[in-house]
Amino acid sequence: MDIRGLDHLVLTTENLSRCLDFYGGLLGLAVEESGGRYAIRIGRQKINIHQRPAEFLPAAGWPLAGSLDLCFAVTGDIEVTLAALREKGAVIIQGPVPRHGAAGDMQSLYLRDPDGNLVELGFYDEGPTQD
Repeated sequence: MDIRGLDHLVLTTENLSRCLDFYGGLLGLAVEESGGRYAIRIGRQKINIHQRPAEFLPAAGWPLAGSLDLCFAVTGDIEVTLAALREKGAVIIQGPVPRHGAAGDMQSLYLRDPDGNLVELGFYDEGPTQD
């Protein structure tokens, strides 16, 4: 077996419109809808959005809204991004702070989505790698 990377993960939300506003509106990610199913696309990966636990089977054993801790690799200037997020009303809970991500050292900002998931925005000096 040769695992090459992450294809998708599932986020369970209690409020679809607030979830999509956060990821699509605040963070600027592409939101897709197909047959009543929603996803957020990040390059070649995606986050499927489920509106209730075990909406589609098979499912995780205990899918709960607000239980994720995820990090997005971000390009651009962290201070410009911080100012833009604050202008949109985002509450930054920590950062910029130094962290060590999958590709090495980075600077991170932390905020929470409407369900309480911890969302880290990581900025590498050379920019993130794409697979």
